Amino acid sequence: MNIQNKSFYLSAEEIKEFQTAGLEPEFPTDLAKPLRDGMEKYGLFAPEQLAGRTFPIACIALEITQRCNLDCTLCYLSDLAEAVKDVPLFELERRIEMIHAHYGDNTNIQITGGDPTLRSIPDLVKIVEMIKARNMRSALFTNGIKASRKMLEALSQAGLNDVVFHVDMTQERNGYKSEEELNKIRLEYIDRAKGLPLRVMFNTTVFEDNFREIPMLVSFFADNAKSIDLSSFQLQADTGRGVLRARDAQLITQESVMQQLREGTGLDLNYDYPLIGHSDCNKYTSIMVSGKSRTVLFDDRPFFNQLFKMLAKVGDNWAEPNIVIRKAILKSITNPALLWGGVKFWFKKAWALKAGLMQGKGIHRLNFFIHNFMDAEKLEFERCETCIFMVATADGPLSMCVHNAKRDQMISKPSRDRNGKIIWNPLPETLDKKNLPLKKLKGRLRGMADNKRRVSAKKIN
Repeated sequence: MNIQNKSFYLSAEEIKEFQTAGLEPEFPTDLAKPLRDGMEKYGLFAPEQLAGRTFPIACIALEITQRCNLDCTLCYLSDLAEAVKDVPLFELERRIEMIHAHYGDNTNIQITGGDPTLRSIPDLVKIVEMIKARNMRSALFTNGIKASRKMLEALSQAGLNDVVFHVDMTQERNGYKSEEELNKIRLEYIDRAKGLPLRVMFNTTVFEDNFREIPMLVSFFADNAKSIDLSSFQLQADTGRGVLRARDAQLITQESVMQQLREGTGLDLNYDYPLIGHSDCNKYTSIMVSGKSRTVLFDDRPFFNQLFKMLAKVGDNWAEPNIVIRKAILKSITNPALLWGGVKFWFKKAWALKAGLMQGKGIHRLNFFIHNFMDAEKLEFERCETCIFMVATADGPLSMCVHNAKRDQMISKPSRDRNGKIIWNPLPETLDKKNLPLKKLKGRLRGMADNKRRVSAKKIN
């Protein structure tokens, strides 16, 4: 693909022609090479960069349905979402095999949609089992409405690793007027997963109406760090379908959200160590919590530089803290300098958390991610080319932001076998895209349809 204007936004034609990574990896003996090459090309492969050094991709979305039981004001789905058929299991298995071919063992696969819980429990169990059989990790991404305890138990038994609940004010849940009120739902979801071998995470879309509540939310997540592994804050983006459009660029920026997290934790959080992908896309930080005591995790760069250098290996499982800690201890035993650095580090952390430890509270790690998704019509080539968050399409992995920008094109494309024969068509042959029934409409199209109905009613009266 020949991009003419790499310093600015991609044109509509360039977005349309932007290619997937294909069904087969370009470098099967070095799966991290494409990402590492992209990072090096733009001067992003610094010593603290984990992308391309510890993983060939951070995560990849496996969209198993386009249907959803909510209509978020900042939804990224297509206007065709409710008309598109659910992806059949044989096609999902083909895509899962494609993911493994591209990224190998321990790849993090997001089972998502739409809302994946609209599929049956047997379907979800089978999908999790297919992922586990290929030694990859699975996470269920859901608004939680249908994610019952029964479902979570069945999926955890099948091998599900994580459950990620998306809860925020853009969903316009009946009876909830603030993020603080929505904490009741978050606590309910935490309780549903209690005792199951699942990492629990939360996604929050940041927009004007909840920006000032971020410190409260961060404090809530820290207070529940025993039960929560990660909290992700996703900045408002104009996806092309939600009724809300571009963010207030003076209010909502990476820096302003980072500052809100600092206020919520009461810590001087750093976001440039370690790096995970493009800094304009992702900001990451991690804290340690014991009771009400909190401390920054990555505040000893010399120690972590040495540790990451010794541990960094593509294909390893970096998602399980116990595995990583065990490997770090084994490496430290054979390296006196690293061992001494580790002893000093843990003494420093124990001292910072002493109040909680003296009360018998354990130590828990809480991770924070800030995702700065791009507007559908403002895609920057550099960021698309170094993307660590992909979607498994019928034709191969594709950057999430590019996929969202041309979602109609991607979700309506038939799947073909190696001979070019169509094996599955996501759209009914009789579908009239221009005249979808009201029950199939959401977002801006539903709003326009409702307005037309009100105008017609007034004329009749």
